[in-house]
Amino acid sequence: LATANKKDSTGVCFIGERNFNEFLSNYLPNKPGKMKTIDGRVMGEHMGLMYYTIGQRHGLGIGGSAGSDGSNEPWFVVGKDMSTQTLYVGQGFHHENIYADDLIASQVSFTQKTPPSSSFECTAKFRYRQKDVPVTVHLLEDDQKAKVEFHQPARAVTPGQAVVFYQGR
Repeated sequence: LATANKKDSTGVCFIGERNFNEFLSNYLPNKPGKMKTIDGRVMGEHMGLMYYTIGQRHGLGIGGSAGSDGSNEPWFVVGKDMSTQTLYVGQGFHHENIYADDLIASQVSFTQKTPPSSSFECTAKFRYRQKDVPVTVHLLEDDQKAKVEFHQPARAVTPGQAVVFYQGR
């Protein structure tokens, strides 16, 4: 195939060659707010929570700012609070608040007619190009929701992303 050696797309291909933030602002209203550390230190302002994802490093506008411990490690998005329009940031790729032990998935569906059981072990992916991670799935509410427990804490689990379960690969 002509595209066999072509680099994979990691952007939003359906919008074409446009600025992503500009594209979003055409459809979603900006709601600026405070950018804070987990302990409440205000680091600046953000343009709107829709422009940021958990684990994001670039575009925060606070590079080079030392943390309260004097660290000069890069800053990452570690959380969002939609009710207060607060974007939480922390220093370091392995900041403790960037990791999750579990997630709640909604609109769960399976390729087989019935789920394997009300609780089962499998592997899962919740980010593009991520390696499969071992999980335990507990189905909730008429099998429409699931609690997904990671066997090891998982980095940058982001609300709104899909989680895909794999079994028997």
